[in-house]
Amino acid sequence: MHELSLTQSIVELAIEHAHRENAVAIRSITVEIGALSGVSADAVEFAFDVCSRGTMADGARLEVLHIAGRGRCLECHGESELETLTYTCPRCGSLALETVQGQEMKFTEMEID
Repeated sequence: MHELSLTQSIVELAIEHAHRENAVAIRSITVEIGALSGVSADAVEFAFDVCSRGTMADGARLEVLHIAGRGRCLECHGESELETLTYTCPRCGSLALETVQGQEMKFTEMEID
């Protein structure tokens, strides 16, 4: 389960930034997880409790923002929602799509004391 190591990295990064700001506790962490990222938001949420236990992020709230997948057709230039990385354009049927959103996993913000 790669979500465990990803979540551990998120907690470590948050702690590193909190120390730089002389914080005593982390209250919340916000991450964006794209629908096409291959990362299970549920698994990250479950792993967060384990990874933050006993750290300055213990008891912090994890907020996950879900980012929908979107693609642009290289043939007709139309944009559409993508549920998978292999998808045909609903306008022209082309398989030549580029992903424009949904593959990201980002640590976007945190609240500290």
